[in-house]
This record gives sequence, C-alpha cells and structure tokens, in this order.
Amino acid sequence: MIRNQSSTIIVLCAMLAACQQPVAKQPGRAAVPPAVDKLNPMVLIPGGTFRMGADDDSGMPDEYPAHTVTLDSFYLDAHEVTNAEFAAFVAATGYVTVAERPISKEELMASLPPGAEEPDSTMLLPGSLVFVPTKGPVDLRDVTQWWSFEHYADWKHPKGPGSDIKGLENHPVVHVSWDDAQAYAKWAGKRLPTEAEWEYAARGGKSGAPYPWGTEAPQTGKPKANIWNGHFPYENTETDGFYGTSPVKSFQANGYQLFDMSGNVWEWTADWYDARHYASEPAETHNPMGANAPHDPDDPANPKRVIRGGSFMCSDEYCRGYRVTARMKTTPSSGLENLGFRCARSIR
Repeated sequence: MIRNQSSTIIVLCAMLAACQQPVAKQPGRAAVPPAVDKLNPMVLIPGGTFRMGADDDSGMPDEYPAHTVTLDSFYLDAHEVTNAEFAAFVAATGYVTVAERPISKEELMASLPPGAEEPDSTMLLPGSLVFVPTKGPVDLRDVTQWWSFEHYADWKHPKGPGSDIKGLENHPVVHVSWDDAQAYAKWAGKRLPTEAEWEYAARGGKSGAPYPWGTEAPQTGKPKANIWNGHFPYENTETDGFYGTSPVKSFQANGYQLFDMSGNVWEWTADWYDARHYASEPAETHNPMGANAPHDPDDPANPKRVIRGGSFMCSDEYCRGYRVTARMKTTPSSGLENLGFRCARSIR
C-alpha cells in the first residue's frame, strides 16, 4: 500500500465494510484453550519514556513532530498471531471474519461515492484483497496494478478458493479486519496495542534507531526481516528466504525479545488514524490513546485505523514501512494478504 490509495482500492475496501452477516457470540476468557497462550507467550515490556515519531529526514509528514511519551509497563505477544492461534479461536467460537461474509447491496451503496453505479451480483460475493505481482515495472502510485479483489479469499484461503493454509500454521494470519482482530483479542482476554505502545515496543530499548535491530539498513548484511528484495512489484530476489509471509520467529528478536516488529505483515493497532495527530499532541504525554477521531486528508470520507510494522511487500523502492516510526492507514474493514496483528495486555 501507499499513502494516496486509489479510488478503486477505496471502493474495494468499502465493499468489505458493507458485510452484514452476523458473527457468532464471543465467549469469555475461560473458553481459551491453554495451548493458545503457549503458542504465543506474552513478553513484559517495561514502562519508560521515549521520543515517538521521526527525528531525522526519513519520515513521512505524519511522523512529525517527534514528541515525548511515557508508558506504563504492559504485555505484548512475542510474535504476530498465527493461523494456528486464529484457528483455535474460530473453532471455539464459530466466528466468521469480515472477508467470509456476503456483502449487502444497500450498505455497499451507502459506502460508495454519490452517483456510483449500482453493483452487479458478483460484487456482493465475499472476498478480500490479494497481492498479484506484475510482469514488469509499473507506476508505483497506482496500487491497483498489484492488488486484486479475489472472491472467497480469506484467512483460510489467502490466495483465493484454490489455496489453503496447510503448512502455514506458524505463519501470521492475514485477511483479518480490525473488527476480527478485536474479536480475537477479546476472546483471548487481551486487547490491541496502542500506536504508542507498538512503536515503543518495536524500538526494543534502542533510542533513536530507525529499525528494531538498530541502524544497519535491512538490505545490508544478514537478513533481518521479511521484506521485498529486488524491484517491486515484479521481481523479488528472496534474499531473506521468503517471497510471501514467513513463519513467525524466522528472524532475530529485538531487544525486548519481540519478533517481526519489522516486515512480514502489517499489524493493526487500536488507534484511529489522524494525519495531524502528532502536531496536536502535547510535548509530553502519558499512556496516549491516539486521536479522538479519524482524519485522512487524502480520503476524508473513509475512517481509518493505524497499522504498523511494514510487510513482505515493503522495499527501498516502495513503502519503507519497516522503519519503527513508519505509519500506515487503512479502513477497519480492510482484508489484505499482508495485514495481521498481535495483542497486548494491561498490567492491573
């Protein structure tokens, strides 16, 4: 994804937002199998003070100004929620993700720009956005060149109906919306991390370093994260050993013993996205909860949540979301082949 999302992708995300099938009622924490916690042990992140945002010239406008944030200690999943963990949640609850639900024509029309044509029946089928590499160089400002809305693509079928997750049990779950991630977190007795918590944890105790591992560029030396190597979106040299998602814990953990805080898949946070938020923050804050309301000047009609960390699609040529200060935005209903999540828990 890039910051100026095309209208076509916005329409596709609006289609996801229009899903109306009710989801299963979620049980309480007592229903969580003990094995789930063993699959992804939480790490204690010690409270402290840090400078949130970009302090150099590598950031995007919404990463400035850097400001002082103090956080209380909290717990964070050691790695992104995997297919195995999400499967246990679905088995216990019968939950149906947004990407698996049929789309309501009335809700879809309400989500589209005024004057939009009425959708045909095929546009109301369930589905999600799948990455399709191009045959050669394309305009990187046009995300429709490599994103395709595939009917019946979902967390169990990441590439569409002909695919499955056999052998991918230890890969991060994808095609999950913000609501899906929230439902899982509630079931597990957890929550989504705030954007401040996420960045603080990603830094791993390293002050001022642009990456979770320090200052060395990800393309230099030993592979440090699952990102795009080569020319995006048509040539991936797989220098890091992977084309798409990788098993969690495939790369060295950061200073807090957290894995994949850079690359692999983007991760949902709890916060609304507001491009002006850093500029409106006090010089010093304690446990900030993010913007009170969403604001995206590129697409003000569609509220968005913050996602963090970059993905296997990030490269020097495109996105560079693997920096610890990099912010991205997407609609809460979005389902993407490179978007997952991890959970946090407060210390009471």
